[in-house]
Amino acid sequence: MTARVLALVGPTAAGKSTIALEAAERLGAELVAVDAFTVYRGMDVGTAKPDAGARTRVPHHGLDLLEPEQECSVEWFQRRARAAIDDVLARGRLPLLVGGSGLYFRAVVDDLAFPPTDAAVRDRLLETHRGDPGAAHAELARVDAAAAARIDPENLRRTVRALEVLELTGQPFSAWRTAWEAHEAVYPGLVVVGVERDRRDLAGRIATRVEAMHADGLLDEARALAGRDLSRTARQAIGYAEAFAHLAGELTLEEALDRIAARTRRFAARQQRWFAADPRVAWHGARSAADALRRAGQEGRPA
Repeated sequence: MTARVLALVGPTAAGKSTIALEAAERLGAELVAVDAFTVYRGMDVGTAKPDAGARTRVPHHGLDLLEPEQECSVEWFQRRARAAIDDVLARGRLPLLVGGSGLYFRAVVDDLAFPPTDAAVRDRLLETHRGDPGAAHAELARVDAAAAARIDPENLRRTVRALEVLELTGQPFSAWRTAWEAHEAVYPGLVVVGVERDRRDLAGRIATRVEAMHADGLLDEARALAGRDLSRTARQAIGYAEAFAHLAGELTLEEALDRIAARTRRFAARQQRWFAADPRVAWHGARSAADALRRAGQEGRPA
């Protein structure tokens, strides 16, 4: 039976975009970006967004959906990505999810629910417990021992989040974790292929990518964004804070590029740890990852 949904995951700079584009052309698939930052218009170079040529070759979904001032919540992304997948399936096409945002990937493919937030409640709880995270953690242990056991007593932010959810929903924060541990996809036949590279190879590719970002106009892009009230999510995109600092005279160009590369390496390591914890991911080198995608997409098709 043909897999209804394919996914290609792995760390940044591992070559996912190239592999996915070639596989999609062979399979007649459409690409759905699973990325927290390529949703933003005007943030192209720094996010390594697929260019116009790639989008002409294969339909892409999930790009350029928001202005940088707009917040991209996980819940919002979940709805939009699933709508795109449903549209592709309804037209008899094969969706191929591509990205390295582990949280967003899980939100799209798994039956995850996200508890509500309320800034006023959160701020009140933070003010109440400011300076005494131990007391906040003790209160959480009293009302939700399971959540408290997972949270560092010194991590006031996470402790307050657990208390906020309990106050808003009447349900313990720990009750929302069940689906997280199940890894049960909402799409039958989901196949997840991971691209892996050794650390030295990946570091070299990251260095090359940072150089290319500079050559392709990262600083020009940063100038266009400077002064805009970027959302919390948009501000987290690697490369822009460093570019802003260089433009403001706070960093030399070399320092800015070095910091971008270092942040990217740390981010890639976190991505690898995240996806390594997902038992559905079948890991391959770049060449065999492309073959694995093609095999998965062709299973069950008439000869």
